Amino acid sequence: MSEIIQLTLGHSPDPDDAFMHYALAKDKIDTGPYRFEHILQDIQTLNERATRGELDITAISVHAYAYVSDKYALLPSGASMGDRYGPMVVAREAWEPKDLDGKRIAIPGLMTSAYLELRLALSEIGAEFEPFVVPFDEIIQRVKSGEFDAGLIIHEGQLTYGKEGLHSVLELGIWWDELTGGLPLPLGANTIHKRHGEAMPHIARILEESIRYGLDHRAEALNYALGWARDMETDLADEFVGMYVNHWTLDYGEKGRAAITELLERAHKAGLIPAVPGLEFISI
Repeated sequence: MSEIIQLTLGHSPDPDDAFMHYALAKDKIDTGPYRFEHILQDIQTLNERATRGELDITAISVHAYAYVSDKYALLPSGASMGDRYGPMVVAREAWEPKDLDGKRIAIPGLMTSAYLELRLALSEIGAEFEPFVVPFDEIIQRVKSGEFDAGLIIHEGQLTYGKEGLHSVLELGIWWDELTGGLPLPLGANTIHKRHGEAMPHIARILEESIRYGLDHRAEALNYALGWARDMETDLADEFVGMYVNHWTLDYGEKGRAAITELLERAHKAGLIPAVPGLEFISI
């Protein structure tokens, strides 16, 4: 009998991540000698833990990879890519992006990709803003109340802000698509600690198989994911999962690798992050 190898797997307590890891959580696929301990924490906490190299496999913001590339390699599956959609800035007024200059903007975290992309987008039009870190699920209400001029929203807020009477000011997925000539917007990525060496491609195949199982057994995986849906109704949860668990998630391929490289290079040239030499993408 082969030795059991325990791996820690960090991901967010969100319906899309739950959907992706359903097969692992419920033993639906053969994982060989590997057993996965699911660590459910918000993305900002996972970003911070990655800087310390604490978890074997972890979801992180692509932004955060600039600070952990010495410890982690990028897995080809499990990423969140926005195809002309993604984080957006909303406000009570129907502003243009230039109107955000000098405004107080609630953001979901300093290491989130959304924050990096907002800084990059506004720097190109010479707009500066004052960021305030706010839990992502409080941003809409705190903008609506007038506490902040605008908010950078992620997750299901991208689908619900209009019902709260807010207006879209800047859609980062569209901005990035037009800027790059059609690349998807890199948001989150799955990474694996480099200490696993030659085993990394094998572990990557197991994670890809879990995502594939969810897509092939959508109804049961979605039913499981509803446990993390934050009071979303089934139709809304299904739409949200579909945004971030799709063909990009199975394997973002050459186009996805180009998008990640482009974002990190542009951000470095703008002085927003350190250089990321030798991006390491695992192939399977």
